[in-house]
Amino acid sequence: MLNALAHDTSLWVAISFALFAFIAYRLGKNSVLSGLDAKIDSIRKEIATAESLRQEAQNLLSQYQQKQKDAEAESAQIVRQAEANAARIQASAEAELTETMNRREQQLTERLARLEKNALAEIQSHAAELAVKATMEIILKTLDEKTNKSLIDETVKKLPAHLN
Repeated sequence: MLNALAHDTSLWVAISFALFAFIAYRLGKNSVLSGLDAKIDSIRKEIATAESLRQEAQNLLSQYQQKQKDAEAESAQIVRQAEANAARIQASAEAELTETMNRREQQLTERLARLEKNALAEIQSHAAELAVKATMEIILKTLDEKTNKSLIDETVKKLPAHLN
C-alpha cells in the first residue's frame, strides 16, 4: 500500500494542494484580510463622500428652486406693477386727450362765434353802404337845384342849435 501511495499522483497532488492551501491561508490570511479591509474602508469613504455630495447637491437644488420661486414671484410683481403703471398712463393720456379735445372744441366754438359776428358786421356795413349809395342816387335823381338850395339854407340855420 505504501507502494501504491508512492506512485499515486492524484493523492500527492491532493496532499500538495492541501499543504499549499494551508500555508497560503496561514501566510496570506492577514495580507488578504488587510487588503479587503482597506478596500472596504475605501468603498465606505467613497460612499460617505457620495452621500455628502448628494446631500450638498440636494441642498443646492432646494436653494435654486427657492431662488427660482422668488424670481418668479418677483417677475409676477413686476408684471403687475407694469400693468398698473400702463393703466395709469392710459387713463392719464385719455384724460389729457379729452381735455385737449374739449379745449380745442371751445376754441373752435369761440372762433366760429367771432367769424359769425365779423360776417354779420361786414354784411351790416355793406348793407349800410348800399343804403347810403341808393339814397344818394335817389336824392340826386329827385333833387333839383331849387330844393337843394333850400335844404342847404335850412341846414345852415339849424347847425348853430345842434353845435351847442
